[in-house]
Amino acid sequence: MSQLPQASQDFEAKRTTVAAVLTAARSALESLESTWDSALVESWTTHVAGSQGRVIVSGMGKSGLVGQKIAATLASTGCPSFFLHPAEALHGDLGMVTAHDTMLLLSNSGESEEVLRLVPSLVRLGVPIGAITARKESRLGQAARWCFTYGLPQGEGCPLNFAPMASTTLQLVWGDLLAAHHMVHTGFTLESYAQFHPAGNIGSRLLKTKELMHKEFPEVTPDSNLVSVLAAMTKGRLGMTTVSADGIMAGVVSDGDIRRALEQAQRSGQNPLSLSAADIMTQHPVGISPEVLAIEAAQLLEARKITFLVVLEGSRAIGVLHIHDLLAAKVI
Repeated sequence: MSQLPQASQDFEAKRTTVAAVLTAARSALESLESTWDSALVESWTTHVAGSQGRVIVSGMGKSGLVGQKIAATLASTGCPSFFLHPAEALHGDLGMVTAHDTMLLLSNSGESEEVLRLVPSLVRLGVPIGAITARKESRLGQAARWCFTYGLPQGEGCPLNFAPMASTTLQLVWGDLLAAHHMVHTGFTLESYAQFHPAGNIGSRLLKTKELMHKEFPEVTPDSNLVSVLAAMTKGRLGMTTVSADGIMAGVVSDGDIRRALEQAQRSGQNPLSLSAADIMTQHPVGISPEVLAIEAAQLLEARKITFLVVLEGSRAIGVLHIHDLLAAKVI
């Protein structure tokens, strides 16, 4: 019985600690929202977008880990970027930096020794410096051409008020803010994003129909007989064939179309071998543009309960997209 009050006290202490972390981060974000300098961000973005170099991000400790994420986000959203460890830079990796580049240095205090030791070399190289720090009056803040600052009205939120918590959250937000601003400034699109994400679910969902469609596909004319239609479908291995007259799309014949036509022929006493493609085909099949995203094509297949789409340019068939192609590419 004596343990319950202590357990209850521990639980409340933990709740208070969690609340402090959330409060510290929330108050810092609210402060940033009301104080960030749009002209400063525009100046940085205009410079970076107009330069021939990369954005090189550097920071020590937890700031360095945040810096790695910022560099990765910038690189994946159309801004060439990489992370440079300040200690390694001081021992030769500074050779990666050119006068065309822009440096983005992270330090909560603005006084991290390893980061500050980079500044004289960067100045000599003529590399413009941006900084993400809580203290504009720090040595780093004073050395930076662009100083992106944040406040911590409720401290870090750490129970000891020592470990970086709210500060790293704000550094991360500043990185996302800069990346997002750069994306809008340069007109970065979903198609551009797909180019940098060729693997995984992101890349597959941003593929276009023309990148997955079969450019070689079965095709018959409206007067082709049933045997010719079946031969074309067998050779094409798509469970269908297009029907075209003088290059103009007339319809499609699927496995289902043939089954239904055979059933109708049996009921009416017609010889199935007398059937032509025009007798069997579905007119005006569902078509799609080659520029449509694969994920949109998948949604259309699902909505219509069908297994393939004819890819059209005007009234001419240029490809066939099958549900198996979408499955293979992990779009669905």
